[in-house]
Amino acid sequence: MKRYASLIFVAGLAGCSSWSWWPWGDSGGEVPRVPPGATAYKCDGGAELFVRFLDGGKSVMVIYPEREFRLDAVETSSGARYSNGRTTLTTNGNAAALDEGSNVVYSNCKSGG
Repeated sequence: MKRYASLIFVAGLAGCSSWSWWPWGDSGGEVPRVPPGATAYKCDGGAELFVRFLDGGKSVMVIYPEREFRLDAVETSSGARYSNGRTTLTTNGNAAALDEGSNVVYSNCKSGG
């Protein structure tokens, strides 16, 4: 009989709209889409690119949903360029583009300001 009472109690909680299973306090609703400290760029095709600038612009972290990687600043005549030898991020004002090898991954990207 105790087993049935427990099942009824759990089933009752599942139907309660004010109850949350999130164990670390109030989740506050939707998880923020922009990682902390990152700049969000809107790119062609509706893609989003997230970049965190480090050390006063000496390097950046490119943030994908499944991973992050660092690119270091390289010399350029205009704007800024960051690379690790394979992947290159180019920024100029609020515009950005990301290439991996000879493939353009993100193009015509614009930040909010």
